[in-house]
Amino acid sequence: MARRAFRLAYDGTGYRGYQRQPHAETVENTLFAALSALDVTEVPDAPPDGYAAAGRTDAGVSAVRQTVSFDAPPWLTPAALNGELPADVRAWASADVPDGFHAQYDARARVYEYHLHAPRGGATHRGGDTTGTDGSEWTDRGLRRARDALDRLSGRHDVHNLTPDDDGTERDISAGCKRDGPFLVCRFEAGGFPREFVRRAVTLVERVAMGERDPSFVDRVLSAEPLSGPDGIGPAAPEPLLLCDVRYDVAFERDPAAVESARSVFGTRRVERLTGARVAGRIGEEID
Repeated sequence: MARRAFRLAYDGTGYRGYQRQPHAETVENTLFAALSALDVTEVPDAPPDGYAAAGRTDAGVSAVRQTVSFDAPPWLTPAALNGELPADVRAWASADVPDGFHAQYDARARVYEYHLHAPRGGATHRGGDTTGTDGSEWTDRGLRRARDALDRLSGRHDVHNLTPDDDGTERDISAGCKRDGPFLVCRFEAGGFPREFVRRAVTLVERVAMGERDPSFVDRVLSAEPLSGPDGIGPAAPEPLLLCDVRYDVAFERDPAAVESARSVFGTRRVERLTGARVAGRIGEEID
């Protein structure tokens, strides 16, 4: 068997994160179960030889290009792997890599997007609902304040106030945002991120955009002094967070059948959730 890398897309809302846990449903649990069912591994639910994953997404977080590497038989294509994976986890591309390749350590960069519900004319709370007031903080001024906060977060900083990690908190980060309909898409890129950094950074950006904090508060967050009490920054909800990309010096080959399967699965899920959102909206409208 030779070392291969696989791209995985998954809807993380039904999982307790990526990393394997003994008494919880995780994406990694389902991957190991699939490899066991395919006789790639001899020990049930154990990792294959040479296994590594690019990262460990939190409970509720989804991914487009989560990447795993391990020693695989030549017949194991993304489509073959999908034959034993649940529908909400889809392999869709693969690459032959050197024997020493490691999906975590060989990554050049990781890119996350957070889709913050921020409609014009309706201010958002962290629960994602609109206030129904004039929502002045999500006018152009609110967007400018959000961009200012993200500009301040960009560069090399010690982000110890934006993670529960005690070490490894100095990172070189690129951050920005764009409006996409009723959403503000906040994008973060770095070689790697401490735990919960992106979700806590989004909470900070939202506070600044809503006028709860002055943009200069970002500089205070990035200072050496620890934050405590009401100044502490908690994580935003995990469901709007997406691991978009993990970059390598590797050329991945898309598996056409697996790509079509993934598009079909996630297209169906999109319709289901749009329908659910419409029904929830009608419930709210009908209650008077």
